[in-house]
Amino acid sequence: MSSAPAPTPAPRRPHPSRGPFRTGTAALLLLLTGVAAAPAAPAAPLPAAVAAAPAPAAQDPVRQDPVRQELVRQDLDPATVARLDAAITAAMKKDAIPGVTVGLWMAGRGDYVKTFGVADKQSGTPMKTDLYTRIGSVTKTFTVTAVLQLVDAGRIELDDPISMYVDDVPGGAGITVRQLAAMRSGLYNYTEDEKFLDAMRTDPQREFTPRQLLDYAFAHPANFEPGTKWEYSNTNTILLGLLLEEVSGQPLGGHLREHVFDPLKLDDTSLPAGAAFPEPHAQGYTTFTPNGSLTEATGWNPSWAWAAGSAISTLEDLHAWVPALVDGRLLTPATQAQRMRTQSVGVPGVSYGLGIAEVHGWLGHNGELPGYETIAAHLPQQRATLVVLVNSDADRGGSYSTTVGKAVTAIVTPDHVWDLPSPAQVGNNH
Repeated sequence: MSSAPAPTPAPRRPHPSRGPFRTGTAALLLLLTGVAAAPAAPAAPLPAAVAAAPAPAAQDPVRQDPVRQELVRQDLDPATVARLDAAITAAMKKDAIPGVTVGLWMAGRGDYVKTFGVADKQSGTPMKTDLYTRIGSVTKTFTVTAVLQLVDAGRIELDDPISMYVDDVPGGAGITVRQLAAMRSGLYNYTEDEKFLDAMRTDPQREFTPRQLLDYAFAHPANFEPGTKWEYSNTNTILLGLLLEEVSGQPLGGHLREHVFDPLKLDDTSLPAGAAFPEPHAQGYTTFTPNGSLTEATGWNPSWAWAAGSAISTLEDLHAWVPALVDGRLLTPATQAQRMRTQSVGVPGVSYGLGIAEVHGWLGHNGELPGYETIAAHLPQQRATLVVLVNSDADRGGSYSTTVGKAVTAIVTPDHVWDLPSPAQVGNNH
């Protein structure tokens, strides 16, 4: 019997002519990359709509205490503050975490915005709340938002095949935009390719283009049929970045600035070029080196993750962003509803929608890359926003940000504890 013919690629939609691929920048580690692929499951109910988080009140004068804690605002009750201080300090001491910033804003209960430890181990400069930081995979929330805006504008549809917008994707005629955003494409994650990892270790200043990243992914067969399982893959978001450039005719960084950052006045958030990193920022520490030794990764070129993780932001911008992400401020209600229909990833209490995770009720994303870890999440049930920033990923298979996030939420929202399995970090031996 003759084999079935290959699917015919769908015709492309009219859109501006393709510009050159932008080499851009990106850096991230991964959300749940160590979790086995989860089978497809019925979509979870849509979380209840929530009002926008209130704007933070004016900050109190900054003062220092002997252990280099910077107190910016402390409106939670004193007993809760004492418990949080002790839990975060204990977590840092146990794991030798250099520096942490925690922002917690809870409607009706108060705020807790505090830094611990140092931004620079050599100079002893303390962490501060106004530092820029690399946010890794939290970038995905911006990229997918921009894709969903194209859906609202009628430029694309979620069930379009990626082959309509990006050439030479293996099986691209059978992989939809929706599946890419939901991490259900089956495409191999290029950040697990040994040749890629060796190239990064050998030359952390190397500039990767998006197409080079895809080449690492496409050297491997797909892990499963599209739509049948969940598996985290940075390859998905690289393809969505190329789709955005193709359809908009703009470089990705400029498009995000115009359509996502500026409308929300996220003036300190960017998708920078090369290794650019605005001042002031903390030094980032990593063991992602050829011999596993600890080193600074502050100025490393994050082009290896581009649309999947290169963004830079600040505590206050992430505080503003996460409620807007969760309540769909930049999207129509219908499109936001599709984003928020999360599906199980195979871990109890954890599910994933379109570029957004739900972790025991908290909605948002985490991000990890050499030198930095981030959590940016919102809990609609209590109108609470949590941002955790750490200037190290030297946890060797664990997650400093999860350790801190779990310690904080176990105290303030014990029925909704941020807890993720330890990811397979970039830099670990496979």
